[in-house]
Amino acid sequence: MTLGIFLGSLLGVMALGMPIAFALLFSGVALMFYMDIFDSQIIAQNLINGADNFPLMAIPFFILAGELMNAGGISKRIISLALALVGHIRGGLGYVAILASILFAGLSGSAVADTAALGAILIPMMVKAGYDRNRSTGLIAAGGIIAPVIPPSIPMIIFGVTSGISITKLFMAGIVPGLLIGIGLMVTWGVVVRKGQFDVYPRKSPKEILEAAKGAVWALILPVIIVGGLRGGVFTPTEAAVVAAFYALFVGVAVYRELPMRKLYSILIVSAKTTSVVMFLAAAAMVSAWLITVANIPLQLTELLGPLVENPLLLMIVINAIVLLVGTAMDLTPTILILTPVLMPIIQEAGIDPIYFGVVFIVNTCIGLLTPPVGTVLNVACGVGRIGMEDIMRGVWPFLLVEILILILLILFPSLITVPLHWLT
Repeated sequence: MTLGIFLGSLLGVMALGMPIAFALLFSGVALMFYMDIFDSQIIAQNLINGADNFPLMAIPFFILAGELMNAGGISKRIISLALALVGHIRGGLGYVAILASILFAGLSGSAVADTAALGAILIPMMVKAGYDRNRSTGLIAAGGIIAPVIPPSIPMIIFGVTSGISITKLFMAGIVPGLLIGIGLMVTWGVVVRKGQFDVYPRKSPKEILEAAKGAVWALILPVIIVGGLRGGVFTPTEAAVVAAFYALFVGVAVYRELPMRKLYSILIVSAKTTSVVMFLAAAAMVSAWLITVANIPLQLTELLGPLVENPLLLMIVINAIVLLVGTAMDLTPTILILTPVLMPIIQEAGIDPIYFGVVFIVNTCIGLLTPPVGTVLNVACGVGRIGMEDIMRGVWPFLLVEILILILLILFPSLITVPLHWLT
């Protein structure tokens, strides 16, 4: 009954249009009244504890780093390098978009930020070169979800904090799946554009490629610093976020000199607003997580899925089908915050590697960013590409299908995640 009270109150107020953070608080209060343990002090304490978490400090710094990179000229230099490398290939601008998405993913960790930054530059270029606007915008959106998979990843930080598992190991385990998504998008794009007629950029000489690489070298160093520092134990994920923010500020101000100091105030304001949304969600989710534990909801769900615990593969298939369905109606962050404390006890009882599950879970929730009606990345891409939701769905579906296929491969072949993790750590 407690599971029904929690889900019914949560989904009910969400259906009425209540913001998700407040919906989480409401469902927590409903549970407290049902269990006759209502105490406003419990709500206040869990709200404070939800935000008072050292690993979560990485989130504002990675968000700030992403804003500084876009304003400081790092973004356009990555695109210039991708153009120099693959711009001359048939359908080259699509490959540029995918390659730039992979490079961006190692910088910001935010699907929305990467989609907005790449779309603003590349969609007009692709339309001018003769590419279909719907397909181009769909590709940019599909490439944007690589960002939360390849480190640094804001969703992985949230999942690691919520589940209590190593954020560094999650980061390392996300590298190969992120690259697989990029490769899958490239293959799909090659099929999609095989019959079209598009303008192509002239092949760059080795000297021009070298010049483009020199221009982007400061941007390319950052992922190496982050991954190398994490793998070598030089700093924690939180400290890595501070390093990324300082590095982006230094490059934008002192190296590229495209970030005037007067812009810093507006960048800090935008970063603070984005951070406040994520942190309030995390705080509100802590109230629900505490009550979920007290109400023994994980045990109820374990009993419900009990017959599947002896078959980890079937359990993973069922859980991921549920997550994929939830992702169509709920954004990435609340999905992680709500489902992680419920699902982790089941995963542990079934003997499934929590790092492997975490990466598959993150990939699944990222796919939810491309599914209507909520689809945050879809909405951002629509705004940047100046098209409607129906138009972008016509453009994104082949890329969405291949990303679901990659998710299925990760479920069926855990070694795609676990074996590279052993190499990297």
